[in-house]
Order: sequence, then C-alpha cells, then structure tokens
Amino acid sequence: MTETAGSMQEATEGLVAKARAAAPVLAVHAAATDQQGRLAPESLEALREAGLFALGTPVEFGGADVDLVTLVRVLSELGRACPSSAWLVSISTGTKAHFSRGFPEKVLAEVYTHPDVRWCGGSTPGQAVAAPGGVEVTGRWAYASGAEDAHWAFLSVVSVGDDGVPHVAGALVPMVELAVDRTWRVAGLQGTGSHTVVADGVFVPAERLLEFPLGPDGGPDLTQGRPLDIVSQTVSVTATLAGAALGALDVVKAVIQTRKPPMTRYNSLAESASARHVFAEAEHMVTSGYDRLISLAARITEQLPGDDVTAVQRSSMRMEVVSILQQFLRAVDLLLDLHGSSAFVLDNPLQRFWRDLNVGARHAQLSTYLTTENYGLLVTGAGGPVQVG
Repeated sequence: MTETAGSMQEATEGLVAKARAAAPVLAVHAAATDQQGRLAPESLEALREAGLFALGTPVEFGGADVDLVTLVRVLSELGRACPSSAWLVSISTGTKAHFSRGFPEKVLAEVYTHPDVRWCGGSTPGQAVAAPGGVEVTGRWAYASGAEDAHWAFLSVVSVGDDGVPHVAGALVPMVELAVDRTWRVAGLQGTGSHTVVADGVFVPAERLLEFPLGPDGGPDLTQGRPLDIVSQTVSVTATLAGAALGALDVVKAVIQTRKPPMTRYNSLAESASARHVFAEAEHMVTSGYDRLISLAARITEQLPGDDVTAVQRSSMRMEVVSILQQFLRAVDLLLDLHGSSAFVLDNPLQRFWRDLNVGARHAQLSTYLTTENYGLLVTGAGGPVQVG
C-alpha cells in the first residue's frame, strides 16, 4: 500500500470511528428526535463535533472529501443508532457535494463560513421572476429534510425567458430569508423534519442561480454531466436504511438468549429451533444486503463520473438497490415476528427502526415500481427510461 493509499485508508477509518463514537448519543436521543420532529440538540452537536456535517463541504473550505464506500459505512453506523440523524447527514452531504461545484468561488466563500454548513433542498419547482441583478423567487418546496436546522436551501425554480422557453435552475437561498411550514407529520423518519420551505418574492442574486444544462432528451440535466450522481445519491439514502436494519438486528440479538417465547416451555428464543432459523434468515438478509450495498458503492466509485456508463447499466444499479431494500424490509419483518407484539410499544426502538425503514424505502429516489418499469423498458427495447438517471 502506498503512503497516499495508506493515509486515505487511515482517514476513512477515522471517520467511521467518529460516526461509531457519536452513535450512542444519537441512540439515547433518538426517541426525542422522533417526537420533536427534528434532531435533538444533543444529536446535532454530536454530529457536528464528529465533523460529519463537513462531509460534502468543498475541501478548500475545510470539508472532508470522501468516496461513496466511506459514506455508506459512516451513514450505516449513524442509522444503526438513529436513522433520522443519518438521513440528514446524507441529504446535506449529497446536496452540497453535487451542487457546490456549479457556483463561483465568491458564492462558496459566502456560503461556507465554516465547514459544518448544512443544506436542505426542494425539487418541486417554484417560480423565478426576473429582477435587477437576479430573480425573485416564490413557491413552496415540500420534503425539505432538516429545514429547521439548515443554513442554506437549494431550491428548484423555473423562469420563462424572452423566447418563451422555460428554464430550470437551482436557487441557493439562506434559510433566514425563508419560512418553514411544519407539514411533516408521518409514520416514520419523523425526526428528519422534512417540512415545507416557503418563499414569497425572495430576491436571489444572479451568482446564486445555477441553471441546469440541457440533456440529450432536451430536458434539464440535473446530473450536470455526471450521470452516476443520482445513482450515488440513491445508494447514500439506502445506507441510512441499512443502518435501520442493522439497528433492528441489534435489538433482537440483544434479547435472543433471554426473551421467552410466549405460551411455550422454552426459556428463551435461542432454545427454539424455529426461532433460531428465523433469526439466522433475518441476520443473513441484513448482513448480506449491507455487503451488497458496499460492493455496489465500490463499483460506482470506480466508474464515476459515469459518462461511459449506459442507461441500462445505471438502471441495473438501481434495480440492485431495490433488491437490497427488499432484503432489509423482509428481514426486519421477521425480526418483529420473533420479538412479538411488544416490539410495537413506543419506547421499544425496534418499532422505530421498522417505521423509519418502511417510510424511507418509499422515498421518490427508491420507487420500486418505477425502477422496475424503467429497467423493463430498457432491457426489452420497448422504450426509453421513465426515471431521471
């Protein structure tokens, strides 16, 4: 191993160790995070102290440049304790890493006053109207994860030029200039605080607008010439859900030697051959799913930016993510079967992992039916892709 490779490996292990060290704090405050609909202050501080909000920040502003494999390892450690916490690190990291490179140095210096700057985002386009020196932005952007604790929002906006053609861009706006409508009332990932960001005629200078180039289909290219970035984001989001599955496994593993199956002569689940079989099946699904996710992340890292990767190959990668998610969902259902109805008591973390996993698995980037439809169209030659990326 070269000195450079050795130092990179050391940095990677250091980040994973920091995530692992922060996890107990996240776990202790996971219930409060869930109940309050935003990260507990103690969890927010633990993540900041560990330097995990610096992920995605450009290195010239003190950030940590990590590959996708490292990010998957870090996020799964955090998700094992609190999936909502991991989710916010994932979203902020991905948004910063993907879009920062499109802004001039002057803007980045304004934004990154410290490495731990947090971004949220909204993809449902708002309206941008031309104004002297920039645009005035109006709209509502739902599902802006971490909005109440973010410093900046990257918001999709549409303007109509003199030629009558709509132009899609991203507007970078300080959160102090926006309102937050607390609309995020859901069954899982409640702690992500994925509320609605609201703007009413907010001025955005031209240098903080990032117009998307046109792609081969004539529509805006959200990948900005890096076709695998959206697939990378999908893997990053799934890493938090891998953490949820690992966390659920931890809960049941901790009681399998002591928990008595109801209405039996067994003194513990471990004494029952059937229970051992179910646990072994669930354990294998979780751990092999995690291994598959790491392997996929490594393949994507090797192929970035992916301009030579075909649409079929990208779609196949998304199918791999869907397959991994199905393993996690099935495994956690089996773990709930083992634990029994007490798993759904609200102070039992197992039900929170189950809720977070099931809500997260329905995220737009992970749409099972559209991913399958997309792949089917491509591999049969029946038509073009229906999904971006």
